[in-house]
Amino acid sequence: MNIKKYKYLIRTTIACVLFGTSGCTDLSENVYSTLTEDNIDLTSDQDISRLTGYVYNEMRYVYWGWNGLFDIHEESSDLMMTPLRIGVGWGDLYISMHKHDFNPNIDHFYTIWYYAYTGIGYANRLLDMPQIQENALQSARIRTMRALYYYILFDCFRNIPLETTQNVEAGYVPTQATPQETFDFIVNELNEVKEDLGTEKIYGYPNKYMAEMVLAKVYLNHNAWFNDFSDNQYYQLALDEVNDIINNGGYSLSPTYKDNFLADLSGNNEIIFALPLDQNYASHNYNVNKALISDGAQAFGYSGSPWNGSCAIPQFIDTYHPNDKRLNDTWANGQQYHYQTGAALTTNADDQGEVNLVYTKEVHSIDNPGAYMLEGYRFVKNEIVPGDEGTYGDDVPFFRLADAMFIKAECLLRLGGNQGEAASIISEVRQRSFDDATDATRTASDLVGPSIYDYGHREYTSTGATNYSNLVATYEGGNDIEFGGLLDDLAWEFVGEHHRRQDLIRFRLTSGNTNVYNGKSWFCKDAELNTQEGLNKNVFPIFQTFIDSNPNLMQNPGY
Repeated sequence: MNIKKYKYLIRTTIACVLFGTSGCTDLSENVYSTLTEDNIDLTSDQDISRLTGYVYNEMRYVYWGWNGLFDIHEESSDLMMTPLRIGVGWGDLYISMHKHDFNPNIDHFYTIWYYAYTGIGYANRLLDMPQIQENALQSARIRTMRALYYYILFDCFRNIPLETTQNVEAGYVPTQATPQETFDFIVNELNEVKEDLGTEKIYGYPNKYMAEMVLAKVYLNHNAWFNDFSDNQYYQLALDEVNDIINNGGYSLSPTYKDNFLADLSGNNEIIFALPLDQNYASHNYNVNKALISDGAQAFGYSGSPWNGSCAIPQFIDTYHPNDKRLNDTWANGQQYHYQTGAALTTNADDQGEVNLVYTKEVHSIDNPGAYMLEGYRFVKNEIVPGDEGTYGDDVPFFRLADAMFIKAECLLRLGGNQGEAASIISEVRQRSFDDATDATRTASDLVGPSIYDYGHREYTSTGATNYSNLVATYEGGNDIEFGGLLDDLAWEFVGEHHRRQDLIRFRLTSGNTNVYNGKSWFCKDAELNTQEGLNKNVFPIFQTFIDSNPNLMQNPGY
């Protein structure tokens, strides 16, 4: 059997089993009994790699498929958005994501579910094979990747099917597991296999420390996921995992912040786990096009034509320390200059004719009237490679040492332990982004104190690119956020790294049973205080197509 035919048939079977697609019960060709014939040799490391590659490939689509993991965490957060661009377009589903007007027909909820379950299906089919089961390392790697897919699905949807085999009867349709069952499965799987993964660092493959990072994330978010804050044991469990990574993993912080977002991250000793991309063979990251205005490409030597979409939320930009180099490392702002000549760039924008290409911090609104052509700082954290590559081949730094260090600091704070050590950890990470050590230093009181984010609804309903009037505003501040200072540091360090939605859900308000994600307003998104409707939005709706195709799936509460 050739690989192309194998891939087609296994994908078809995965779709039938995991999505409940009708008309897929006749699998009369016994596909699996012929897997070792012809050119597939499951005793060959090369052939095993050819098959297991499908398990890894789907994670790229989970992350960078249109409206994937990057977007689902960032578009619904207080850091960035994709507004209606006056004269350009955008808006629609991105407005709903920003305002938390979630519904089961938003494409963001399709991408992650579909590609994660495709990856799980590949993993299950391989793990059904005795030859894979007998290969301790390959089995451990595949089980770890499967647990990673389930971690992502659980975080986003909570009530999900838990499938561990493709050996099912004709007509089988999955049912949803309880959240506790899925949580326990992820934890048990990773604990069972992490020693078999070994500690060798092979780029793009999970090792013991990658598995410990997933475990740490699962433990760290347990209380928020289950809305039960009566027991701190999971923070200690998370601390134990990251302590092993920090003390024994041999990882080190990169000299500069930008080092972690170069196109090629192989050899970067801060990276614990990466998704390798390649412009020609695994091209995915579209940030260069989604963020920049077309003429803005010349500032980076990029030969494509960007689409002028997403930008920073102004309130977040105001939180940066003036000497924090991460601001300019992350956001294109102000006057833009030609990549080679240094000449000031111009563009035709709005009703102003040709103007200097200056990205302004202020943005009118998400949709009323929307954003003008040059409004909003642009996300350029990932290296934009000159020529036609842009960011399309940029590796994804999925887990890095700074993340493990932040988890340790957060657990120390939440456990009421050595707060001074927690502050030292955060200060150590910050040091590379400041020239003055004093500016980089954070104290325990800074971290446990209020957020400096000026929360509240802020939009201008006036029209005209330079007319900032008719301000609609509420003023909420950040004084009522537990560990608000740490939440700020998480934003500055990890913006655009599939962090923020999860962090906002985990950080609570002192004013009631709610969190920052639901209980605070920002830009054009309004707070939902102490309401079940608000808490329901900790979990996304299941995409309607999947509900319609599987009668065993129940929609998440509130949708």
